[in-house]
Amino acid sequence: MEGFKFEEEEFLACCGSTKFAKEMAKASPFSSLHDAVTAARDIWFNNVDVTGWLQAFSAHPQIGNPPSSSSHSTFAQWSKGEQSTALATATSSSLQELSQWNTKYREKFGFIFLICASGKSTDEILAELKKRYPNRPIVEFEIAAKEEMKVTELRLEKLFSTKENVPSTGSKNLTVAAKKVEEDRVTIIGGHLSASSAISAVKTSETPTRIRPPITTHVLDVSQGSPGAGIEVCLEMWKGRQPRPVFGESDIGGWVFQGSSTTNSDGRSGQLLSIVDAVNPGIYRISFNTGKYCPGGFFPYVSIVFEIRESQKLEHFHVPLLLSPFSFSTYRGS
Repeated sequence: MEGFKFEEEEFLACCGSTKFAKEMAKASPFSSLHDAVTAARDIWFNNVDVTGWLQAFSAHPQIGNPPSSSSHSTFAQWSKGEQSTALATATSSSLQELSQWNTKYREKFGFIFLICASGKSTDEILAELKKRYPNRPIVEFEIAAKEEMKVTELRLEKLFSTKENVPSTGSKNLTVAAKKVEEDRVTIIGGHLSASSAISAVKTSETPTRIRPPITTHVLDVSQGSPGAGIEVCLEMWKGRQPRPVFGESDIGGWVFQGSSTTNSDGRSGQLLSIVDAVNPGIYRISFNTGKYCPGGFFPYVSIVFEIRESQKLEHFHVPLLLSPFSFSTYRGS
């Protein structure tokens, strides 16, 4: 296959996730910059796990600070260039305020404030940081992932420009070309945490064979900025006399055990159900033993109740949990 061939080390300069760099190197060569960007988005949002996302975030220097001495030389050079406008427009007072807000942000979310800083002034960056600070962790994690991909796209363009006879496309065209990939996701973070397979442009009428259980989960400890490993998980299905559980009424004997496991080092659950093409429609409850995982936390356990309808029995249901000692949030993945 003819095209533009790059090594893992070169992709590591574009994104600090080793998983991303490995997958991009395996997918190389690319026939064009457009194809590379499309592959990068697919890999970043579908194949790179939470650990890889956090690794990529941590590779960046804090806005206003120089890259660390351990940074990849090209990565450091590009980071410096991307912050050039911010540094050129900074004052001692604005840098001090930016540093203070960066610290507050990291203490709240567990990772550094991430923004595609290219062309942005210090005041613009600071305003965006303040605007995003009140966000819930799940919302902010999604935004950070999007910003990381913006940076990666710009760096891929720089990487391709090092090869001869590579036409310039401009970052605007790159965004339009890759927009379909993002639109196909229910949400960016939901798509990532589900570890779903690559998006297919052609849909067939055949029922695919599952390669994983129909219900899975994934825990991210946002207070530590890392996967929630070693958390006991239990899945139950409603089999009570009433068609569905009713809020405020006793449900003793209504829930029937389906399976249990403990999250691994990536925060992912083991097999909670058998791998079947069609899951039984009904109401399910997935519970997390958060009290054992975080004895000083507010919740002795967390339970999430959801319904799978007849029309959804062929779908995959991913129920991720974003956890901190005194709060949690969840959402439906794909």
